[in-house]
Amino acid sequence: MATKIAILSDTHGLLRPEVLDRIAGCDVIIHGGDINKPEIIDRLKEIAPVYVVRGNNDKEWAENIPESLTFQIEKSRFFVVHNKKFVAKDLYDADVVIYGHSHKYAEQMVDGVLWLNPGSCGKRRFDQEITFAMMTVDGSETAIEKITIPHT
Repeated sequence: MATKIAILSDTHGLLRPEVLDRIAGCDVIIHGGDINKPEIIDRLKEIAPVYVVRGNNDKEWAENIPESLTFQIEKSRFFVVHNKKFVAKDLYDADVVIYGHSHKYAEQMVDGVLWLNPGSCGKRRFDQEITFAMMTVDGSETAIEKITIPHT
């Protein structure tokens, strides 16, 4: 059976009800940093196990959160970091790279590696979309769905 993963970043202290509704029932949650409040992680942990990295706005309270993570879900190997510029040049063993920081959704394959920025589903900045991603991992196969939340 496939693993259902919610991928969030840049919540900046805001977990929208629309996001919580959509990620209910996930098997795993990945947060790409700029959480801003420990309560965000606590709430996400009520839903599913959480992999989280520290962002540039995550201060003293987050000093024990790593700046990058590597882990495996099913047969897919993940590397997570907040800012793409801190991704190691040597990613031979990663299948998926998840990053945040820019608040802009991006999804592309580079040399067989999926690079994914789920955008920001927290406080809206400028005219940017409010987005996150849902991923399904089945063995070594991944499928991504971009989720856009209408802003009012």
